[in-house]
Amino acid sequence: MKLEGLIAAQNRLAVSHPSLPVLASKRFSVEAGIGGEERVAEVFRKDSLPFEHRIFHDLSPSSVEQFQMDTYFMTPWYGFVLEVKNIGGVLEFKDNPAQLIRTREDGQRDGFDSPVVQLERNQELLSAWLRGRGIQLPVYGAVSLAYPKQIVAVPPAKTKILFPNLIPSYIRSIPQQTKKLDIETFNWLSGELLASHQRFIPKPICESYRIPFGDFQPGVRCVTCGRIGMIKLPRTWQCPFCETMDHCAHQRTLLEWFLIFNRRITNRECREFLGVDIQTAKRILTSMHWQFEGTFRNRSYIMDFNNIVYDQTKRIFVFR
Repeated sequence: MKLEGLIAAQNRLAVSHPSLPVLASKRFSVEAGIGGEERVAEVFRKDSLPFEHRIFHDLSPSSVEQFQMDTYFMTPWYGFVLEVKNIGGVLEFKDNPAQLIRTREDGQRDGFDSPVVQLERNQELLSAWLRGRGIQLPVYGAVSLAYPKQIVAVPPAKTKILFPNLIPSYIRSIPQQTKKLDIETFNWLSGELLASHQRFIPKPICESYRIPFGDFQPGVRCVTCGRIGMIKLPRTWQCPFCETMDHCAHQRTLLEWFLIFNRRITNRECREFLGVDIQTAKRILTSMHWQFEGTFRNRSYIMDFNNIVYDQTKRIFVFR
């Protein structure tokens, strides 16, 4: 969702806008992170471990506070948390203060928050989450670097560093002592983890990067050619550039509104952003079945992000 907001913002800013390099840099970072997590997921898909287990990717349970695990591998004997990083260059893990230093090929050095600290925090919060449900389960952890080209000059003192292809063999080496969970409790706990998951909703781009609302180009964007300016026809939209017909184009454009500008939208804002008349805006907003506050002219509609799913085939977000 964060990546979708960054892409939408870049597409709606002028090519000379001063915020574009910042958004492009952040987009590169987010795409690299997603790529690293997909690399780890692919390793798990290819390796069949010969004992009962569950694998959760990008899981955010609610504990004493919300936390996010890139990958959580759970068995009836133990849990195993992976913090995945995809940062190129030569890496140094520092303990005092806790920090990750990256040296690029040109000699430039960059500092990052320590993934070791993040991993330890996730292990602690997960253990607290388990205790809150009467479960005592050992929780192990490691930092995974997405590609072997990432060179570790100074590893962390106590934390294991793994490349993705080494993860399955490391998991097999973890001792399976007395089984902590019977299969019924194990399945129940898996369901509890999924039920506790809270989807991450990023702050609007305008708020995060302090970009004025008026800097963004309004209009309905064509998913085929990427241009803005689709025209409303009865029961559909048409792109004047590539002639694509798309009856759901307004839905994705409204999602861009919420990711870029605000968590709410009024009829006036809707018609100005989509380029439609007041009645068309009313029909569109009513058809979305969103919660709303206020009456008549003061009414604002609130996006329900839980009704949005990612279509892997089309590689776009769609409404259920």
